[in-house]
Amino acid sequence: MTVEHFLKHYWHKKPLLIRNAIPEFKAFFSPDDALSALHDEAFESRLIAQDETKGWQLKSGPLKLRQIPSRKKSNWTALIQGVDLNDASGHALINLFRFIPDARLDDLMISFATNGGGVGPHYDSYDVFLLQAHGKRHWRIGADQDPTLIPNMPLKILQNFKPTEEFVLEPGDMLYLPPQYAHDGIAEGDCMTYSIGFRAPTYRELGVALLNFVEDNIELEGRYADPKLKPQTTPAEVPPSMVSDVYAKLQELKWDKGWVAECLGCYLSEPKNNVWFETPAPIALAAFKRQVKKSGIVLARGSKMLYSTPWVFINGEHLVADGVDATALQSLANSRGAEPSDAQAWDTDSALWTVLHDWYAQGWLELVE
Repeated sequence: MTVEHFLKHYWHKKPLLIRNAIPEFKAFFSPDDALSALHDEAFESRLIAQDETKGWQLKSGPLKLRQIPSRKKSNWTALIQGVDLNDASGHALINLFRFIPDARLDDLMISFATNGGGVGPHYDSYDVFLLQAHGKRHWRIGADQDPTLIPNMPLKILQNFKPTEEFVLEPGDMLYLPPQYAHDGIAEGDCMTYSIGFRAPTYRELGVALLNFVEDNIELEGRYADPKLKPQTTPAEVPPSMVSDVYAKLQELKWDKGWVAECLGCYLSEPKNNVWFETPAPIALAAFKRQVKKSGIVLARGSKMLYSTPWVFINGEHLVADGVDATALQSLANSRGAEPSDAQAWDTDSALWTVLHDWYAQGWLELVE
C-alpha cells in the first residue's frame, strides 16, 4: 500500500490492520526499560492498575521502587511517554512516520502490561498507530459509541462500550485508528505496544496561544484621550464614547495569515516540559565551521524544527530567513541534519553560521562524531 492510498482511504477516516508491518520486529525498549522509566525523572510516566476491590487506580511517575508492582502480578500497565526523545531507536522509529507533517507528530509512547493489563475501553482525540513490539495484545474496536463515561474514575473509560471488530496483534503487527474510534487493548501475558501519536490541539488551545502571541507582539500607538469631555451627571457610567473609541482603535489589530503562521510555528515547536538539552563544551565559530564541513550536523532528538516562509522555528523560537540561508535551514529541518557536502556549499561569511553556532551552544544541534 502506498502512503498516498493510505492517506486518501484511511487517514482520519477508518481503521487499518497491517499484519507484519515491520517484519521480524524486535523490541528495542524492553519491559525492564519500562519499569526503570517509571522511576526516572527523564520520562513522563503513569502506572495504571485494575483491582477487584479498589477498582481502577492511576499513579503518575516518577515512582519509588516499592510503588511498582511485581511482573508476576496481573492487570497493570506502565505508560512511558516521549521515548523518542530519550532513545535513539525510538527516535528512528517515529521518523518512519514523517509522511505526516512534523507539526502534527507528537511522540512515541510505550505501554508495558502484564497479563490482563490495559487502560479500559476509551477513545483518543487524535490519530494513532499501535505497533505490537513484544507479546500479544487482544484489541477490540468500534465506532459510534455511547460517550458516557464510568463515573468517579481516574481514567476516561467508556461505560457502554460495544466492539464491532477484534484482533490479536503479535510483534510487527500494527493497527491504525482515526480520532474518536473506541478501542480496548488487553495484554495476553507480558505485552508491549508502541504508540505513535499525533497532536490535535483544540481550537481553544490555539486561540489562547494566538492571544498570548498577540500580547507579546502587539503594536497600538497612542494613548486614550477625551479632549471634548463634558460635565457628567452619571459619573459611574463607562462613557459610550470611550467604548466606541477603544473599539475603533482595536480594529487596527488584523488577524492575518502571517500572524497565525508565526504563532503556530512557535507554539507547535515548543519543547515539552520534560525536554532538556545537554550543552556541549564551548567551541569557537571557526572551529565549529571546520567540524561541520568535515562531518556534518544533526538536530538533537529533543529539538523540533519547523518552517513557514519566511519564518524558521526551532524549540519555540523563530527567525526570518531568505535566499540561500532559508533554503539551507529548510533543508536542515526536513532532513533533521546536514551532510558535509551541504555545509561546504554554504557561504563562509553568511549569518547562517552564527545562527547554527548559537543553536549548537544551546544543545539544539549536535556535531556528527
